[in-house]
Amino acid sequence: MAEFFAMGGYAGYVWSAFGVTLIVLAGNGWFARRRHAQIIASLRRNAQVESTEAQPGFKEVMT
Repeated sequence: MAEFFAMGGYAGYVWSAFGVTLIVLAGNGWFARRRHAQIIASLRRNAQVESTEAQPGFKEVMT
């Protein structure tokens, strides 16, 4: 088992490559979720603004 983890003398390169790949994949997932939440919040704000603009005010209804 120790021989497997030593990777024939290339363990430093192999495990660091695995580590960098894991960090990049985790970061990519985190950034995607964060950006998705930002877009959803922006869409909700825009929809809320548009819905309040589309409703006539008191003066517009009475005329």
